[in-house]
Amino acid sequence: MKKTLVISLISLIFLSGCSLFTKDKVKGPVADGLTPKALYELAQEKQDAGSTNQAIEHLETIMAAYPGSKYSIQARLDIAYYLFKRKEYTRALLELNSFIDLYPAHPTTPYAYYLRGAIAEDQSSSMLDEIVTDSAQRDVQSVRDAYSYYKLLIDTFPASKYSEEAKNKLIKLKNILARHELYVAIYYTKYNSFIAAINRCKYLIEHYPNTPSIPDALHLMARNYDEIMASKLAQDARAILAASYPSYSPRYSLD
Repeated sequence: MKKTLVISLISLIFLSGCSLFTKDKVKGPVADGLTPKALYELAQEKQDAGSTNQAIEHLETIMAAYPGSKYSIQARLDIAYYLFKRKEYTRALLELNSFIDLYPAHPTTPYAYYLRGAIAEDQSSSMLDEIVTDSAQRDVQSVRDAYSYYKLLIDTFPASKYSEEAKNKLIKLKNILARHELYVAIYYTKYNSFIAAINRCKYLIEHYPNTPSIPDALHLMARNYDEIMASKLAQDARAILAASYPSYSPRYSLD
């Protein structure tokens, strides 16, 4: 009885071992024996050939097989960039958020912050912007996101070279946000929502100072004060406009 039991146990162990061995053999090594450098170069070749999916697969293999290598860290950024170029914005941002969580103080982390801003900025653009439209006339949530991302980069890594570029980006984005407020104020004025228009002008002046939309906001605000018979306030707004922008002429239209 004991002999039979021992034989059964040995057989069971042997069969289990064979099963595990067969499973490992079928699976094979994750990187097929390739070094992280070789895999990275292969990913670049695939991307250059236009095979982004295959490039990402090779980069993901690096991350799985060599998680602690410098190539794995770079692979995460490259995946985000490739997704960005394919306009897969949500996936790209998820990759960058993950990177920032994993490597909050890595030398390449400022680039991850910058790329988040670039993605949000790209989301807000249209191929018609240079011809017939203005991004400030559309939903500007992506513009606000881009502004926040760039601002966070500057606050977190003030000495980074990417922060210097981000400062230039903020000027452009701030101007867009100011124009958006002006467009909204114009809309309210057209439909006789004078108080709402005044409040939008005030918001623009307070939150986006030194932008090109300020003089138009002052002029429009005075115009709306006239409509609600607030003569003193209209006079004050025009006095500020005349003192600050003596050669001003309206650049907006209510038509």
